[in-house]
Amino acid sequence: MQTSWVITIDGPAGAGKSTIARMLAERLGAVFLDTGAMYRALTAAAMDKGVDLEDVESLLKVFETTRFQFEHDGQVLRVLVDGQDYTQRIRSPEVTEKVRYAACQPAVRSRLVQMQQDFARRFPKVVTEGRDQGTVVFPHAKWKFFLDADAAERARRRQKDLAQSGTYVSLEELKEQIENRDASDRNRSVGPLTAAADAVVIDTTPLTAQEVVEKILQIVGSGDGGS
Repeated sequence: MQTSWVITIDGPAGAGKSTIARMLAERLGAVFLDTGAMYRALTAAAMDKGVDLEDVESLLKVFETTRFQFEHDGQVLRVLVDGQDYTQRIRSPEVTEKVRYAACQPAVRSRLVQMQQDFARRFPKVVTEGRDQGTVVFPHAKWKFFLDADAAERARRRQKDLAQSGTYVSLEELKEQIENRDASDRNRSVGPLTAAADAVVIDTTPLTAQEVVEKILQIVGSGDGGS
């Protein structure tokens, strides 16, 4: 069983998914589900425990030995790992670089998909973002969107986000990370990055986040967001 009122927003890294999903959830009185935070939390926990990220069995054991908590605090998803606040830790460049290992393992993805569906059942309205939300996790979602943007623009956005937390990474390095992640996401055997057949595709390259939100609201309906 899954939540009946779900908006899915999929797309590659840096396309604006998290920002737009958060803004959209606020406008519609829904909960924002940041699925990337779950992949990142697993990756960060595994790294901190010294787990080989390429060893699937060891990675799966992290689920059994670690307590993950995802607490909805307004429009911010607070991430706790074994009681410690990992909300900022999971956004670090070293975690970003390694998260693809968890994302490309079918057994690991299956566990995380279950975690995402369990989270959504707790709330009547959910706006979720990720890479397989409309195709795998919530295939019967009422509304589906796929956001895209060119790699240079996505690198610029990522650099701006990192700068806000006091971290500087060159555009060249970020663009390379994004292109490597794109290749990994699009070519994996399970839950590959692709637009659902019934998703609305939006190129966010020339648009502000607010403009994208307004475009989505025009489609969803700016009233109560449907029933």
